[in-house]
Amino acid sequence: MKPVVKVQLLENLKFLKLAAVIANLETCIRQAREASLDPSEFLLNITELEVAARMENGRKRRIREAKFPLLKPIDTFKFEAAPGLDVRLIKQLLYDQYIKEAHNVIFLGKSGTGKTHLATALAMEACRLGVRTRFTTACGLANELIEARDEKILSRVLKRYASYGLLVIDELGYVPFSKEGADLLFQVLAERHERKSVIITSNKGFGDWTEIFGDPTLTAALLDRVTHKPHIISCNWDSYRLKETLKNRKR
Repeated sequence: MKPVVKVQLLENLKFLKLAAVIANLETCIRQAREASLDPSEFLLNITELEVAARMENGRKRRIREAKFPLLKPIDTFKFEAAPGLDVRLIKQLLYDQYIKEAHNVIFLGKSGTGKTHLATALAMEACRLGVRTRFTTACGLANELIEARDEKILSRVLKRYASYGLLVIDELGYVPFSKEGADLLFQVLAERHERKSVIITSNKGFGDWTEIFGDPTLTAALLDRVTHKPHIISCNWDSYRLKETLKNRKR
């Protein structure tokens, strides 16, 4: 390639913001020469390189914006410690069909059984597939909504939570809500009903949710929405964390 052509090509690539092509241009040109690629094949290779780089950057950005407390991909989940788990369903949920259909996923079970890990893994995979995702605890979300109301920006925050393709609400039931918190959380879930998917983890069965929200009428209305065409996964095996703790004590 003539030097003047190369200079102009790099300028054009910079203008088009094709960073991956710029970084790998020399390698791509050399490989094209060695393989005697025609121009169309060369263009296909460099565009595929740019597409792959942008997809990976997008995945990283969505994972960062989701605000996961810990990154827990599905390949680190110990399925052998979860007897009775429907592995086929979990693998099916790794695809985003339930998100396209605006169905919810609810993990119920005692602490330490991997509910948060599974919810995080599904949400991380959603990020990879291009879905804007947000992870929050139930208590954290309620507090954020109350603060937003006090600061008179509640409508803006509610709109933001309604816009995510997937919302994960972790640890529902560990701390009961105030009336204000329960009412505001209901608004978020009601707004997403049949529009966007929610993943919920809870240590309490549906029959005990009145203890969380306080008001039986509100609880019934909320259950009516979140349990509409959901995937309900009961995590009723022994606590993995407890097993690890007892094992470490024996050591």
